[in-house]
Amino acid sequence: MNSKHLDASFGLNALSAKLSILISAICLIAGLTAAYLMVKSERKQLLFEEYGVLTELSKPFIERFENLLDEKKRIAVDANTIVTEALYSEKALAEKVVPSKLVFGKDGSIRSSSSTNVAGVRSAAFLPQQNYSHEYKRIFAQTEQVWSQLAPILTDETFFNYYFISQDRFIRISPPNWALNVPANHDFRQDVFYEIGTPQANPNLEASWTPIYYDDIWERWVISLIVPLHYGGEFKGITGSDIELPKLQAMFPDKVGDAKLFVLNSAGQIIQFEGKTDIITRIGGTMNDELDTKNQLPVELRSQIDSLLANNRNESQGEFSIDDSKHIFSIQKFSDFDWYIGVYKTHSEALSAIDEIEVKFFGLFILYAVLVVLLLHQTLSHLVIKRIKALVSSSREVARGQFETAQKLAVNKDEIGLLNFEFGAMAGKLEKTMGDLRQELAEKEVAEQRARRLSKAVEFSGSAVVITDEHLNIEYVNPKLIEMTGFEKDHFIGQPLLVLMEPDMMILVEDIVQDLLARHHWKGDTLLHNTDKRALWVSLSVSPIRDDNHKVYSYVASAQDISFVKESQRKMEQLAYYDTLTGLANRALFRMQLKKSLALASRGHYSFALFYFDLDEFKRINDTLGHDAGDQLLLEVAQRLQKRLRAEDTIARLGGDEFAVLLSGINDRDQAADVALTIQNTLSQPIRLGSNEVIVSASIGITMASEQSPEEDVLLKHADLAMYEAKALGKNTYYFYNDTLDAAAKERLFIENELRIGIKEQQFELYYQPQININNEQIVGFEALIRWHHPTLGYIAPDKFIPIAEATGLIVELGEWVLWESCAFAQRMALKDHGSNISINLSARQFKDTSLIPLLEKVIAKTGIDAARIHLELTESMLMGDVEGSIKQMHQLKALGVSLSIDDFGTGYSSLSYLKRFPLDILKIDRSFIKDIPEDSNDMEITAAIIAMAQKLNLELVAEGVESEEQIDFLKINNCEVVQGYFYSKPVPEHEISLMVDKIQGNGF
Repeated sequence: MNSKHLDASFGLNALSAKLSILISAICLIAGLTAAYLMVKSERKQLLFEEYGVLTELSKPFIERFENLLDEKKRIAVDANTIVTEALYSEKALAEKVVPSKLVFGKDGSIRSSSSTNVAGVRSAAFLPQQNYSHEYKRIFAQTEQVWSQLAPILTDETFFNYYFISQDRFIRISPPNWALNVPANHDFRQDVFYEIGTPQANPNLEASWTPIYYDDIWERWVISLIVPLHYGGEFKGITGSDIELPKLQAMFPDKVGDAKLFVLNSAGQIIQFEGKTDIITRIGGTMNDELDTKNQLPVELRSQIDSLLANNRNESQGEFSIDDSKHIFSIQKFSDFDWYIGVYKTHSEALSAIDEIEVKFFGLFILYAVLVVLLLHQTLSHLVIKRIKALVSSSREVARGQFETAQKLAVNKDEIGLLNFEFGAMAGKLEKTMGDLRQELAEKEVAEQRARRLSKAVEFSGSAVVITDEHLNIEYVNPKLIEMTGFEKDHFIGQPLLVLMEPDMMILVEDIVQDLLARHHWKGDTLLHNTDKRALWVSLSVSPIRDDNHKVYSYVASAQDISFVKESQRKMEQLAYYDTLTGLANRALFRMQLKKSLALASRGHYSFALFYFDLDEFKRINDTLGHDAGDQLLLEVAQRLQKRLRAEDTIARLGGDEFAVLLSGINDRDQAADVALTIQNTLSQPIRLGSNEVIVSASIGITMASEQSPEEDVLLKHADLAMYEAKALGKNTYYFYNDTLDAAAKERLFIENELRIGIKEQQFELYYQPQININNEQIVGFEALIRWHHPTLGYIAPDKFIPIAEATGLIVELGEWVLWESCAFAQRMALKDHGSNISINLSARQFKDTSLIPLLEKVIAKTGIDAARIHLELTESMLMGDVEGSIKQMHQLKALGVSLSIDDFGTGYSSLSYLKRFPLDILKIDRSFIKDIPEDSNDMEITAAIIAMAQKLNLELVAEGVESEEQIDFLKINNCEVVQGYFYSKPVPEHEISLMVDKIQGNGF
C-alpha cells in the first residue's frame, strides 16, 4: 500500500468519529434502559401493594364461610350420635318395634318405603337379600322411626338429604329416591361417599367432606358430609348428607368490594367463576365421577394454579388475561374443604397511577445520555487517538530497518501501552531468528547420531526384525531371524514379506493384506517357516514407516517366539473346554459352539438342531453297581455317540448323566427325529459293566434353530423343557419343544410367586359345604374348602394352585392356616347352637410333616374345639408310599381324639388289606361313582358294595357329589345316611351360612 494514502483525512471513517458514534448509541440505549427499569420497578411495587389489598378482601368472607361449614358439621355429628344411640344402644336392642313392610324383589333386593309424615317427608330403605338377617329386620323398623323425626329437620335448609349406609349394603335415606331406584347388585363400598368414611380412609373417625361428584340417581352434582358410625369400638357404617352444587355456589358472592371472586377445589377445578357458573351446573356425568371443570379456567390462570397445587402452597398471586383484558389475582386456601378462594381485578385499574409519570422518566434519561456522550468524546480524543498516531509513525521506521524508535515507545498500563510493548518486542524477535536457524542445524546432527545407534540396536535385537519397501518386498533382515528360521539372508532379500509364514497359515494372507491396505498395520500370531519343520509360533507385528509428509515408504516387521506360550494355552484349553472323563466337549465349549451356530443361523444360511438328554435310570445303576461302573457307563455312551454321529456335530457332556448334541445342517423335524431314533437305538444295545450287563435308554428333548432363534440360554432352556416332557411321557422317547411348554413353565412360576404373596396378604377364604343326614335332613358337619380370590386375576381354581403349593412345600403353611380357620369356624358355629363336625383335607406333605401333631394340639387348645368334631380327610395315595410310617402317624393323630376319614375312596389303590389295618373312622365315596346314578347300573353296584363293605368294617359313610332326588333315594335304600353335594348346597362363605341353614331346614332346596 502507498504510504501517502495514510496521511489523508479519514472523515467519518476516522476511529475517533466511529467511537463517538458508538458511545453515543450506547449511552442513549443505557439511558432508555435505566428509565424502563425504574418504571418497571415502580409497576412491580404498585402491583405488590394491590396484591395485599386483594388478599385482605378475601379474609372476612373465608372466615364467614368456614363458620358456616363448622355449623353444618356440628349438626351432622349430632345427627350421627342420635342414629347410633337409636340403633345400637342397649335400649335400642331391647326395644320392641313394629316391623316395617318389606318388599322382596325378583332382582334379589329388599326394599321398604315409609309413608309421608306430618312434615311431608318420606324415607325408604334397601338391602340385598343375601345380607338379610333378624338384625336387619330390626334396623329396617328402627331407622324408619328415627328418619321420620330427623329427616324433616336435616332436609329443610341445612342439607338436601340424609342417609345411613351399613357395611352390609343397607341404606335408609330421605328423600327416598336412592333406596327405591338403586340396582340390587350396587356395591356402596365402591362409592366415594362411603369409602371416605371407612376406617382405612378415615382412621380418626372424623366428619369429612367428599369431593364434588356426580350422583346418577339424583342426576346432579353434589358434595357429601360423611360421619363414620361406630359403636362399641366397631365400625357399623356411615351417616351422610348432600349439598347440591347450585346451593353451594349460591353461598359465594360474585364480588368482594371492587374485586370479583372465584372458587376452586383442591384439584384446581372451578366451583365458582364469573361467566362459568351456569356452564358448570349443566355438565353431566356418571356415578362417582369427580367434577372436571379445569378446562374452563383461562389458560394463563390454569398454569399458575397447576404450579400452586404442585408445590402445595397455601396462597399465590399473579396475572392472567380474559378476552385480551389483563387481570391481577390473589388466591388463598381455606381449611375445611381444602379449597381455594381467589379475588381479581383488571390490570388497568391497579396501574393507572404509574402510567402518568412514565413519559417524564423517559425524557429525563434521554437528556442525561446526551450530556454523557459529549463528555466521553473529549476524553477519548485525548487518551486514545493521539497515542495511536504515535504508534503508526514508529511502524514506518521499523519498515525502513530502524528498530530503536519502536523499542522506545511509551509503555503505559493500558491496552495501547501493551500494543507498544509487543511492537517493540517484535524487532528483538527478528534478530533472534538467525540464531534459531543455527540451533536447528545442530539438532539435526544429534538426530543422525541417534539413528545410527538405533540401527545397531536392531542389528543385535533379541526379536526377529524385517524391513520392507512400500510394496512389502523384504530389503533387510536382522541376524535373529536367520537364527530362528535356519535360512540364509539371501533366502529372504527381495521376497514378499509373507514368505516368512508357514504354508498352512496362508489362510491369513487375505486378512493381513486387507489390514495393511486399509490401516497399514497388522498384528497377530502365526507359524514361522523354518528349516527344522517344527511348529515355531511367533507374535508378528507389521507397522508402517512414514516420511515427513506422512506417506508410507517402508514397513518394519518384528517377531517374538511364543511357542512355549502356545503349548501352555493348548493344555489349558484342554482342561477348560473338555470333559476329563469322556473327552467330550464340556458345558463351556458347548455354549461357545452354540453361540457361533446361533450367529450363523441369524444370517439365514445355516440351520441346526439342539438335542438335550440324560440317561433314564442312571441313578439306579450308579447306586447299585457303584460310581466306577457309572463312570464306565458314561464313557461307553460317549464312545457310541462319537462313532454314530458326524465329525462336524458337537457332542458334549454337561454334567452327571446329562448330554447335549449340536447337529448342523438339520432343516426339519423329520431329520431330527431320525437322528433321535439313531441315538436311542445306539444306546439301547446292552452294555457290559464288569460282570453285569445293563441296558440304558435316553429321554431326548429337541429344539430346532431358526433365523429368529433366541439366545443360547433360552435355547438350552427350551431343550431342557422338552426333555422333561419326554420323561413325563414315559421315558425312552423324544419330544420337540413348543411354545406351550414355555408358557406352562412361566405360568407355574407366576402362580408360585403369586401364591407366596397371597399367603402373606391373606388372599384366601374358606368355603363350607354342609354334610346332611338324609333321614332327618339335619346338618351334621361341614367340609372346609379353600378358595383363592386374586386381587387382579379374580377366582383361581384349587386344582390350579394346590399342585404347585404341594410341589413347592407352600401347602404346609397354607394347610396350617386352613386348620386354624376351619376349627375356629366350627367353634363359632357351636356357640350359635349349630354344633357340628368339620372335615379338613390334609395334603401328603402336611400328613408327613413332623410338626402336624404339635400344631393340632395347639389348635385344639387355642380354639377350644372338641377334638372329636375334627375329621381329617386323607387320600389313599398319600398313605401307600410308606404304609408302616402312615399307620404310626395315624395312630398318633387318633391319640389326639380326632377322627380320620379316607377321601375319594375307590379312585386310588383301594387295597382292602391295607384298609383293614388303617385306624379309620369314616369312608367317603368318591363323586365319580355317584354322578351317573341311576343311569349307570355298574356305578350303582360298585357304590352298594362300598357301602356294604364299610358297614362290615364299622366305618361311617359320607357320599360326595349328590345332586338329584334319585341319588338320595338310592342312598337311603342302601343305608348311607350322610351325603354332601349340590343337591343341598354348594360350598358357601361363612357369612352365607345362616341363609343356607334356613334354606335347608325350611326345605327350600
